Amino acid sequence: MSSRKTAIAMSLPLVLLAAGHAHAGTTGSVALTSDYLFRGVSQTNEEPAIQGGVEYAADSGFYVGAWGSSISWLSDLSSDEAPISSDVELDGYLGYRGKFGDSKVAYDVGALYYWYPGDYPSAFNSADTGEIYFGLSAGLSDTATLAAKYSYAVTDLFGYADSDGSGYLDLSLNWQFVPGWTLNLHGGKQWIENNEDFEYTDWKVGVTKAFDNGFSIAAAYTDTDADDALYTNAFGNEIADGAFALTFAKAF
Repeated sequence: MSSRKTAIAMSLPLVLLAAGHAHAGTTGSVALTSDYLFRGVSQTNEEPAIQGGVEYAADSGFYVGAWGSSISWLSDLSSDEAPISSDVELDGYLGYRGKFGDSKVAYDVGALYYWYPGDYPSAFNSADTGEIYFGLSAGLSDTATLAAKYSYAVTDLFGYADSDGSGYLDLSLNWQFVPGWTLNLHGGKQWIENNEDFEYTDWKVGVTKAFDNGFSIAAAYTDTDADDALYTNAFGNEIADGAFALTFAKAF
């Protein structure tokens, strides 16, 4: 398939990641974002998306969850000769989190499956994708965390032919510079097996304001070095170009 979703999703929106999972129980969130940007690429043709997720975490460190979002990138590929009808992404994941002894270094290992229900042409290479991942994070201070995560595709990656074995490296720094305000920095690299022309790096600079009632507002600018010619959709939009997104979320 040609230009496609190149590579967070978040398994949970930022509000859940910021909330943490120190205690057993069920957490969740709903969110409205002005542009669903995943690994630097718009999933909604630069239009808004509605999102939501829920997760159960046990005291043992085991967790399981689901997340979903409205999308348009698959239906944007539709034509009269090859109609596509798909407007939702549904993700399921499970894993284990823990710490190395009494240190401030934590690990996270798990598996994530992206499912795109819909109607597709018979020759369409499925966009459904399975990944396994391993992450490390370290508390630099009481208010700053540095993290790295590597995701490995065990299936074709988002519809790219013969692309199992693709990988994505995610580096991030989150710093609460004043109470309730967090600076979010990210850098990533997407490798795509047998589709090297579509590989790219991405980065993000953002800030999140969290309120005591569970609401949060996040603003971020994202950009990539992806080839614009390969990441321009049928509407003429460069979906991997620099973009600003504003997200309103509520944790519960």
